[in-house]
Amino acid sequence: MLYLIALILIIGWILGFFIFSAGQLIHVLLVIAIIAILLRIIRGDRAF
Repeated sequence: MLYLIALILIIGWILGFFIFSAGQLIHVLLVIAIIAILLRIIRGDRAF
């Protein structure tokens, strides 16, 4: 579940960065996605 949320946030960041100009909200989404991925890696959670 956490991996799915992180993936959605990264896709949203890429779309927002290159298509829309939403400002700093896009960068906040990227940071949240990276933190979610790092937490998943650190915890060793293999379940989707």
